[in-house]
Amino acid sequence: QVQLVESGGGLEQAGGSLRLSCTASGGIYRINDMGWYRQTPGKQRELVATITSGSNTNYGDSVKGRFTISRDNAKNTVYLQMTTLKPEDTAVYYCYAAVLGDWRAPWEMTYWGRGTQVTVSS
Repeated sequence: QVQLVESGGGLEQAGGSLRLSCTASGGIYRINDMGWYRQTPGKQRELVATITSGSNTNYGDSVKGRFTISRDNAKNTVYLQMTTLKPEDTAVYYCYAAVLGDWRAPWEMTYWGRGTQVTVSS
């Protein structure tokens, strides 16, 4: 089994910055795509950013130019650097990882973190 542990959520003022981290551990042979979604009550889950194993990135329109996704393959960690935060960025942020398992389960599965709350005050 693979576990994802997120950190870095909290309260920030509009215009501020916050950095989220998500580290995967367990039966990992290789991690392919990683990324972040966010969820606000009453709204659909929204893509924030994705990053491939080769560090090719893609961003949702609402965060493009403000957020930066990156990864450290040696640490099995994905980051989300959030700048110029807006109140509408308030959401629970979930990280995911598409993991190619080791010999015990040698196929790709997508795992999700528990989510971390980001609240941006006006």
